[in-house]
Amino acid sequence: MDSSLQSWGAGTLHLDDQEFLDAFEACTLPGKLFNHADHIRLARIYVLRLGSGAGDAAAIAIRRYADHLGASTKYHETITRAWMILVHRAVADQPAESFPAFAAAHPHLLDKDVLKRYYSKTLLVSDEARHSWIPPDLAPIP
Repeated sequence: MDSSLQSWGAGTLHLDDQEFLDAFEACTLPGKLFNHADHIRLARIYVLRLGSGAGDAAAIAIRRYADHLGASTKYHETITRAWMILVHRAVADQPAESFPAFAAAHPHLLDKDVLKRYYSKTLLVSDEARHSWIPPDLAPIP
């Protein structure tokens, strides 16, 4: 396993993409396995399969999964949409054949703090950003 994926604790690499997606969408994937790298993996799968419809599908699925885990307050619309934009652009640039190869080609996506380049903390902690899409206030997402 790639050391950067290992350091972020990608907990689902033992599953192929379809198994991972099926477990996530069926809400049978244990929450302890679903971390930042797995969010990026999920986003990549949705982008590869759904293209421009990926953002809506991912938002619905992540919200449902969070609800299932009893963590509905953790869902954040702006953060979800911003990551989907970043992943969509990375897939367009270099989709790679596997998630480890994709992560190696786009290591910035494994940095959970990358949104700080585009959003102020004040904006991201706002209720408005939590419940609806708010464009970046520091810099446009490339």
